[in-house]
Amino acid sequence: MRAHQIMTKDVTTVTPHTSIRDAASIMLKCHFSGLPVVDDSGSLVGMVSQSDFLRRAETGTVRKRTGILQLFSSAGKLANEFVHEHGRKVQDVMTTDVLTIGEQTTLSEIVALMEKHDVKRLPVMSGKILAGIVTRTNLLQAVASMARDVPDPTADDDHIRDRITRTVHAADWRPAGFQATVRDGVVHLHGVIFDDSVRQATIVAAENVAGVKEVHDHLCYVDSYSGFYVESPEDMKAAS
Repeated sequence: MRAHQIMTKDVTTVTPHTSIRDAASIMLKCHFSGLPVVDDSGSLVGMVSQSDFLRRAETGTVRKRTGILQLFSSAGKLANEFVHEHGRKVQDVMTTDVLTIGEQTTLSEIVALMEKHDVKRLPVMSGKILAGIVTRTNLLQAVASMARDVPDPTADDDHIRDRITRTVHAADWRPAGFQATVRDGVVHLHGVIFDDSVRQATIVAAENVAGVKEVHDHLCYVDSYSGFYVESPEDMKAAS
C-alpha cells in the first residue's frame, strides 16, 4: 500500500497568521496533536504541534536562565526564544523544516521515516500542494483493515498444515522437531524450544495462516544447560 491509499485527504490546516489561541482550540476540539500550516496559495510552509506550546508565557513555562547562561547565549538565540514563548501567531512557534512524503511513498518507507525522525504525522505532497496527511492513526486503521479475515477456498486442513510447516521451517528460530497437526481448522503445535520467545513466534506464525480457527500449544521447553524439561503452559494447565 502507498500513502495516497491511507492518507486523510480532507486536512484541517491553519495559516501562519492564525492566532496561537485559535490553533490550540482547533487541536483540542478536533483531538489533533499537530496541524499543517499553509500559505494563501495552499503551499505547505510549516507544522505546528503540541510540543510547540510547551514553553509559553501563558503557562509560566518560559525558560529560566541564570546570569552565566544568559551571558553565553547569543542575542539571536535569546530573541528567537522570546518570540517562541510570547508570540501571538502560528508563524512565531511553527516548525518550518518539515519532513514530507509523496503520494506514492510506501507504508514501509512511511514507518521507517516516522521511527527515524520520531514524528507522528507526515504531510503528503502533490508537487508543492498539500494533498493529505498520514498519521499513526492512519497506519492503525490500515492494520485493522488488512487484518480482516478473507475467505480462502484452499484453506482445508492439508493446505493449512503445509503452510504452517513451510513458514516455521523457513524461520531461523524454528523449534526442533516441529510438527503441526490440523483438524477442522484447529491447529496443534508440537516440538522442542530452547527459548520461550520461540513459543509465541510459532503461535503467531500459525495464527497468520488463512483458515486457522484455533491454535493449541504443545511445544516443550528444554533448558540448554541443565536439560530441564517443561511442558507447555497449556498442557500443564490441562494436567492439573
